[in-house]
Amino acid sequence: MLGSLGAQDFRFHLPPLNETAFLLDFDGTLVDIAPTPESVVVPNGLLDSLRHLREACGDALAVVSGRPIDQIDHFLGDVPFAVAGEHGVAIRHRPGGPIERAALPSLPLEWLAQARDLLATLPGTRLEHKEGGFVLHYRTAPEAAETLRQAASEWVQQSKGTFLLLPAKMAWEIRPAGIDKGYAVSLLMESPPFTGRKPVFVGDDVTDEDAIAAVRRMGGVGLRIPSDFPTPSIFRAWLGSLTGGSR
Repeated sequence: MLGSLGAQDFRFHLPPLNETAFLLDFDGTLVDIAPTPESVVVPNGLLDSLRHLREACGDALAVVSGRPIDQIDHFLGDVPFAVAGEHGVAIRHRPGGPIERAALPSLPLEWLAQARDLLATLPGTRLEHKEGGFVLHYRTAPEAAETLRQAASEWVQQSKGTFLLLPAKMAWEIRPAGIDKGYAVSLLMESPPFTGRKPVFVGDDVTDEDAIAAVRRMGGVGLRIPSDFPTPSIFRAWLGSLTGGSR
């Protein structure tokens, strides 16, 4: 917990909440990393903090995640105004609105088949298939990291720049080039209620760096866990302090 700390006790400055748009990562930021994506826990008080923040910033609250949108809905319900999923592949700009999907290159089916065959030989690894790409998880089999990286690198090299390989938390992800969290943030900021506000993005992983760079190009604030907030718990406490403390 922050105790008596509030926004002013950190080393960065935010605009007034009625001039700010918040775009937040989910895993490792709003919630703690769990052994599997399905086992994350939404901490007590988080939904209330997000509701109060959304009200204070005029609905300009979005979650920008690598997860599919339906998974964010499962954990957070209708609390965020907008949701970007799959690193920007899918974006819903408003509650109940349509989900817009980016045009994607065709993922080679032989990659998926080869990935399934490989993971069958590596106990504790797991394949997560997403639209346009897939993730090779090794959280419970860290010894498999290099084997998976080598295989994924070979597949990506075959695409000649169409697909990228990115490290994630105990995982390797293959996804289309040019569609990332920075792309998602830029699109979200083009539509009300985000337009005209200073964006604030908070994330914890290498896949969040594109979003941090994007908000900084817009004159906003890009923050990281653990360099700006030591843990997700401290970030959540700070988030609650924005509307329950000094503001």
